[in-house]
Amino acid sequence: MKVAFKLSIKKVKKAVIPAAGLGTRFLPATKAMPKEMLPIVDKPTIQYIIEEAIESGIEDILIVTGKGKRAIEDHFDSVPELEQQLIEKGKSEFLKLVEETTNINIHFIRQSKPMGLGHAVLQAKAFVGNDPFVVMLGDDIVQAEIPCTKQLIEQYNKTESSIIGVQPVSRDVTHRYGIVDPQASLEGGLHKVESFVEKPAPGTEPSNLAILGRYLFTPQIFKFLETQEPGAGGEIQLTDAITRLNEVQRVYAYEFVGKRYDVGEKLGFIRTTIEFALNRPDLEQPVLNILKEILGNYEGEVVSKWN
Repeated sequence: MKVAFKLSIKKVKKAVIPAAGLGTRFLPATKAMPKEMLPIVDKPTIQYIIEEAIESGIEDILIVTGKGKRAIEDHFDSVPELEQQLIEKGKSEFLKLVEETTNINIHFIRQSKPMGLGHAVLQAKAFVGNDPFVVMLGDDIVQAEIPCTKQLIEQYNKTESSIIGVQPVSRDVTHRYGIVDPQASLEGGLHKVESFVEKPAPGTEPSNLAILGRYLFTPQIFKFLETQEPGAGGEIQLTDAITRLNEVQRVYAYEFVGKRYDVGEKLGFIRTTIEFALNRPDLEQPVLNILKEILGNYEGEVVSKWN
């Protein structure tokens, strides 16, 4: 009698966070400060991404940096002088906040040239090895009961295939995103995909399902990144490599559950900061009072301006 054994799939324990972009949308603030270190209230945007990874069961994190990004490494490094000072002054609540940023297994590698997102992910090949891994972009913060990355991992455990996180967006902004051309919709928000289109021209988008900063890949993606020709903008586009991977190994799109905040552009960043402040018990009422005061001051000016 033969007994069939199903090999257990490898657990997803590694994350790659590309952080080598120049952040030109936020100049002059990002001339000397990485955009990933711009704070939402009192926490750098990249820390929200790190926290999501940890809450999702990720154990090893690689941050791909570039020139002028040393502040990211410093933020997640220990500062003995500061910690000792906080201990001596009895500021245990602040000490805890500092320690939360240092007790994490984070690695860094530098992308020597800004050659696109696909090239940035390719820098992680040695770190990833033969393991499945997630890619988390810092322009998207997701608030969800189940962390977005954990949702992708749960789908991977069912499909054993690469999973791309998507959500519907307004048709008038599809040209800003990678867009999924869905082949068939399955249960639970999962989609088989015909192709992935990077920043389609207005009116040519195959759907309004946008790729929103969360990916889970099998290591086979590196085979296609290594041979990927430059695409839109003369850069190595991750979306192009995903399309080629999908031709030989199924790549699914998954509509994750949660509220996504776009902190990669100014208005989204401002909105995120306001909403996050309003969600904090210590800031909610003071911020509401400030907003009421500002709106009250502007009301007369706005009316007179448009009459």
